[in-house]
Amino acid sequence: MSKAIRASDTPYAVEVESGKNYFWCSCGKSGKQPFCDGSHSGSDFAPVKYTATESKKIFFCGCKLTASQPMCDGSHK
Repeated sequence: MSKAIRASDTPYAVEVESGKNYFWCSCGKSGKQPFCDGSHSGSDFAPVKYTATESKKIFFCGCKLTASQPMCDGSHK
């Protein structure tokens, strides 16, 4: 598998809405970080679906190294 591009050195804080789906960019190429814009097309990457179970602020990984995709686990440190 190809290596993801580091999109950010910090996580992306996003206010999510309960019941809404979000598609996290796993390749790092998206111009709409932290979300997928289809830039992975033709690669081994695919977006990761996140469904919000409640409305709150969450932190999506920006470095693309997290072991708990799509959430930040501190790997950027």
